Amino acid sequence: MDLVIGPLDLSARVDEALAVQALAFGLGADEVAVRRQIVLRHMTSPGARALGATTPDGRLAGFVYGMPNDRAHWWSTVVEPYLRALGNDGWLDDSFVITELHVHPAHQNQGAGRALITTLTDAADQPRSILSAIDTDSPARALYHALGYQDLARRVLFPSAPRPYAVMGAPLPLRRR
Repeated sequence: MDLVIGPLDLSARVDEALAVQALAFGLGADEVAVRRQIVLRHMTSPGARALGATTPDGRLAGFVYGMPNDRAHWWSTVVEPYLRALGNDGWLDDSFVITELHVHPAHQNQGAGRALITTLTDAADQPRSILSAIDTDSPARALYHALGYQDLARRVLFPSAPRPYAVMGAPLPLRRR
């Protein structure tokens, strides 16, 4: 991997990060515009942190960001009933949420996603991490499982999301190879 993992001023590089996300996740311009406001708001949350994977010439090839979970946040209010139904809503307390993790398609399957998420969660004060991912067999879900994330709820529906998600949780530190 010729990428450097390090701190990212996500607010300053939000457009570059969202360009990576749009390619990796297949987002249109309208979705990017909505997500831009969400990212900028998230980065003002207490404890929010971001890391980037940059090429030798300084281009952003991937990013991750997250924050300590807050049950009052929109994401938690959506997933809580699904988790509660399975006895897993305790995961919403004292956990670090991975809000977004995206790697440019040209740099995928080279260890950047693993390096980003493990480096970010290694600095978390919380004893566990939670995230949501599209509920399908994907390289992302395979990575999360390899890192120790387990499914806490499946077929979670977010308003306006066309596909169901899985909510996953793992004890920290994340599992290494």
